[in-house]
Amino acid sequence: MIEVRRDVCVASGLCVLTAPGVFDQDDDGVVLVRGIPAEHAEAVAVAVDECPSGALRLAPGGT
Repeated sequence: MIEVRRDVCVASGLCVLTAPGVFDQDDDGVVLVRGIPAEHAEAVAVAVDECPSGALRLAPGGT
């Protein structure tokens, strides 16, 4: 499961570029989670690591 802190998102879009099947952005550029298909687990982990604001986190138990 992904924990998203929309209040600290800086709308860089790196998550969308890294895992477009999982992440999206609203009209203000703030991260949205579409869903987490198992085949995107590696990309999700990369997106979490690359998030410049720390707005994304993998909850205990993985994706």
